[in-house]
Amino acid sequence: MTEEFLLDENRLKSVEENYKRVLDHVKESAVRAGRNEKDVRLMCVTKTVEPPYINKVLELGADLIGENRVQEYLGKRDELNLSGVERHLIGHLQTNKVRQIVGEVDMIESVSSLKLAKEISKVSVSKGIVTPCLIEVNIGREESKSGIFSEALLDAVYEMAELPGMKIKGLMSIPPVCENDEARKYFAEMKQYFIDIKDKTIDNVDMEVLSMGMSGDYEAAVAEGSNIVRVGSAIFGARKYF
Repeated sequence: MTEEFLLDENRLKSVEENYKRVLDHVKESAVRAGRNEKDVRLMCVTKTVEPPYINKVLELGADLIGENRVQEYLGKRDELNLSGVERHLIGHLQTNKVRQIVGEVDMIESVSSLKLAKEISKVSVSKGIVTPCLIEVNIGREESKSGIFSEALLDAVYEMAELPGMKIKGLMSIPPVCENDEARKYFAEMKQYFIDIKDKTIDNVDMEVLSMGMSGDYEAAVAEGSNIVRVGSAIFGARKYF
């Protein structure tokens, strides 16, 4: 990070306490929903978080991290203790950054268009790998967010399933900012799309991952079927942009 960075011991302790609390809440939410607590994974979202604080949660057993920005992840990756840790790119991905990130993470969650999928496919084939991907759904039809509208989702699934070098592993979504009761409706809608696509047994499509729920609404997401929740500020504190 920057030369001026100084480790904050109080924040380090807070991160440890927050991680343990959020992990407990995720497990409790799963049990309340009649699910096995092991069926829901906690992703620690590391946007703007310095490596020592990320390494603290990894030391505590976190095995899944999500980064929003290609350059930020690549810039701090070598300072992270990533042995046995799954790494996802969860932020908006521009086509001109695809070559830099393909092969550097275990999954790209934010495949928001056929154009992007085609670039991921092309780069993956050139590198001789298959990239696991989630299709990002713009469930609230918000102009400010990327993602595929629900009415175009099935066609997108079939088109992306034909692309070599990538494997569709599920869906990802961010609902509009709203109260948890309303968010649950969006999450429930996403779960239905997930089930419907899974039931079609499309070649090159494994509906295994439903990634939804963040710091403010992950408990509602778990109640509606999410199996990855993406939590940043509730673990690391408010973001500090640099």
